[in-house]
Amino acid sequence: MLAVLLLLSSTLLVSSTNTTPIQSFIQCFTNKTNSPDLLSLPNTTSYSSVLLSSVQNQRFLISPNSYTPSLIVSPTSPSHVQATVTCARETNLRIRTRSGGHDYEGMSYSAFKSPDSTPFIALDISALRSISIDAKLKTAWVQAGSTIGELYYTIAKNNTTLAFPAGLCPTIGIGGHFSGGGIGTLTRKYGASVDNIIDAQLVDVNGRLLDRKSMGEDLFWAIRGAGSAGYGVVIAFKLNLVAVPPIVTTFNVVKTLRQNATKVLARWQEVAYKFDLNLFIRVIAQASTDTDGSKTIQLTFNSYYLGRKEELLPLAQQSFPELGLMASDCTEVSWLESVLFFYGLTGKPLETLLDRKPEFNGSFKAASDFVEKPISESGLEEIWKFLMEANDEPVVLILDPMGGRMSEIKEDAVAFPHRNGNIYNIQYFMRWFATEEGVTERHLEWMRKLHRFMTPYVSSNPRAAYYNYKDIDLGRNADVKGTTYSAAKVWGTKYFKGNFQRLAKVKGLVDPGNFFWNEQSVPVL
Repeated sequence: MLAVLLLLSSTLLVSSTNTTPIQSFIQCFTNKTNSPDLLSLPNTTSYSSVLLSSVQNQRFLISPNSYTPSLIVSPTSPSHVQATVTCARETNLRIRTRSGGHDYEGMSYSAFKSPDSTPFIALDISALRSISIDAKLKTAWVQAGSTIGELYYTIAKNNTTLAFPAGLCPTIGIGGHFSGGGIGTLTRKYGASVDNIIDAQLVDVNGRLLDRKSMGEDLFWAIRGAGSAGYGVVIAFKLNLVAVPPIVTTFNVVKTLRQNATKVLARWQEVAYKFDLNLFIRVIAQASTDTDGSKTIQLTFNSYYLGRKEELLPLAQQSFPELGLMASDCTEVSWLESVLFFYGLTGKPLETLLDRKPEFNGSFKAASDFVEKPISESGLEEIWKFLMEANDEPVVLILDPMGGRMSEIKEDAVAFPHRNGNIYNIQYFMRWFATEEGVTERHLEWMRKLHRFMTPYVSSNPRAAYYNYKDIDLGRNADVKGTTYSAAKVWGTKYFKGNFQRLAKVKGLVDPGNFFWNEQSVPVL
């Protein structure tokens, strides 16, 4: 705080023509809010603490190809966000907003260097985290700085038979996750997060605080699936909560190649998207070592049923006998306890869901695909061969079933377009801990090689991808600067399919000067 006050004092002693944009911003923000303690400058303790507080991907902090914010603003009220937007525009600075730090390509807290690189301000909204539940109306207002874990916990503490369809990782920030789509264990029954959002509060490019009525249906449509970073700063969402039973049944079943893993997965592809809506079975695939020391593939069928074990077992035997589910595999828990189960924290206190600290201190790379028809057994065997040939690239494939409610909603109902015709989504995920640039580049190149290898097996025209699993490599072979419609269309049609053009038109209406920008924000049309 002292550093901020000293810098602020110096700005008051010189003419505005001699101040830097950052100094001018500090003066503007302090005049509007009288809260210089909300600002963190580089080379100060508060800056490092705030920057690292929710960074999930360290590679952007050590890469010579990226740079970090020139100032971090930590608002504690919507008016602080409004002041940040207004002052940034007045001083020709850009803003990048961060809620939980799970941005896969680090665009919320870093920027890729280029010949025209300019300073930017990071707006860390993690203090905006109030959650208000109306159990009678089955709705909730949740501020965008909250995490999924905080939301799940607060809902269940009010009513154990209410929940919300969203992701599996408790430390994900609401702001980015919800505005990008939001798929998880309840998706097949209730749709994605965006399908259950009924209102929002957003600060627009003019610093106005808008709700659904005042922002208009076009903008409200866009921020449900295309992210909010290119349209404004989302402050809060109003949600329709959904029903869950008091008891659910969790189970893991592991198969290796010697246990007919390939045949079991081939069958899963054919039936998982058509299961009873209360049955969710995802698959985690990775190369492993068998009991005899040989390489193998391990498939974990990571699952739950919205009901009791006695109901699940006959259903599983009828729908998916190849899995061989047994009563000993099953554990009955509350829905909130199932959140801990899916995150690998079974047995931990429920309050663990309130822990916002990053669990890992490493680097990762991810990509995604949607699959429209089952991959043949021979195709799966080729994929296993590719995975087992890796030496130090521990990639994990996460297969999430689609179908159900997702197949009933039209592609243009909201900006998130991945609906009927998809049988599952694949996330490719790889983590490493070495900091040397050569190690990082080797892992990145291997992921690109895997993505190319998967081309024959996944969707095409376009080859679709999930916006919440951002992948800067989707525009790698094009002249993508993120500012022109034609260049951005390379990755935009993969994320948003036929909705991309409408999204660009909405962008042109609400932010024609492209103030809200990052490397994969929707461009102006």
